[in-house]
Amino acid sequence: MSAETLRAKIREIPDFPKPGILFYDITTLLKDAAAYREAISLMLDPYRGERIDVVVGMESRGFIFSAPMAVEIGAGFVPVRKLGKLPAETLSVEYALEYGSNTLEIHRDAIQPGQKVLVVDDLLATGGTVKGTIELIERLKGDIVGLAFLVELDFLNGRERLGGRRVTSVIRY
Repeated sequence: MSAETLRAKIREIPDFPKPGILFYDITTLLKDAAAYREAISLMLDPYRGERIDVVVGMESRGFIFSAPMAVEIGAGFVPVRKLGKLPAETLSVEYALEYGSNTLEIHRDAIQPGQKVLVVDDLLATGGTVKGTIELIERLKGDIVGLAFLVELDFLNGRERLGGRRVTSVIRY
């Protein structure tokens, strides 16, 4: 199955969540077992054979891909959550949204210095959320191997805001 076949399985919903926004709904891809499995495989392909100790999943749709990716490559899974969702001692970072800001957290003991980390999310848009995630991982002295996304919205230039890091995406709009 190709990236184009997967792209065809994503439902496009105009004017959601507000007028003028075209929303890419991945639930139509996820319900197709073969497409879901292929999406995970294609997201992992650029990193196969590399040492990855931990896969970091970004709340919340990033968990859909990051956890099975971690299992497939024999790595640990670490969630990055919104403020107040993690029970133990955390590090937090505030990041900008289109209107306002949000806060992400990671457990202080989630990543050990020098561990190789793959960051995963469903979508790369403006790059704000992933920039916050990168900051948290770097504060824990993790070594980021790459940033893997199912979908990338090229017109929002998120990749350009990530400081030349290795960014891979399966489907680009």
